[in-house]
Amino acid sequence: MKKENKKNLYIAICFLSAFLFWTAAVSLVDVRAIGPEGSSVGFAKVNSLVHKFLGVHMDLYIITDWLSLIPVGVVLGFAYLGLLQWIKRKKFSKIDYSILVLGGFYVVVMAVYVLFEIFVVNYRPLLINGCLEASYPSSTTMLVMCIMPTAMMQTNCRIKNPVLRKTVNTAIFVFIIFMVFARLVSGVHWLTDIVGGALLSTGLVKMYSYIIGLKQKP
Repeated sequence: MKKENKKNLYIAICFLSAFLFWTAAVSLVDVRAIGPEGSSVGFAKVNSLVHKFLGVHMDLYIITDWLSLIPVGVVLGFAYLGLLQWIKRKKFSKIDYSILVLGGFYVVVMAVYVLFEIFVVNYRPLLINGCLEASYPSSTTMLVMCIMPTAMMQTNCRIKNPVLRKTVNTAIFVFIIFMVFARLVSGVHWLTDIVGGALLSTGLVKMYSYIIGLKQKP
């Protein structure tokens, strides 16, 4: 178990490092003003080709925006579970370790989102309600790829029925794949935004796995 947990740490470090290098590359390589209102984006040739090939599908944008409420509901659900445990057990420290870590994980995800809203790397390839919006990394990709895999880890521990557990995990997996690809195809993000969101999310989730593993018995 300890060896497996160290593997999670190494993978987390690799993906988080890859995200930092990717972010630097997006900020420096082939940066051109190909976005609306003369906004610039890195890897301009690749991003432009993919965006023109896929086009813009606002119906998918609206659908994925509404479906983003599902991860938000998951966050609220686990927050409620933690609150119930706190009330029942009368001590904050008695809340399940995995739930406490999950709460900290949610805070980190939100902090990263706010950070990239303040320090904008690039903007969306189209105006939303007439305004430029920060686009990197894809916040929807981050939300889905951070919240849903950690929810899957929780269900693995809390759902005892193997059939139900497999059904829930399969549904979560399909949801993640649909949301990420639909967000790209919708045309509201550059390809590099999606890649950045995926790299960062994978690194954060693996770091969560590592921290959870520190309390597991060998």
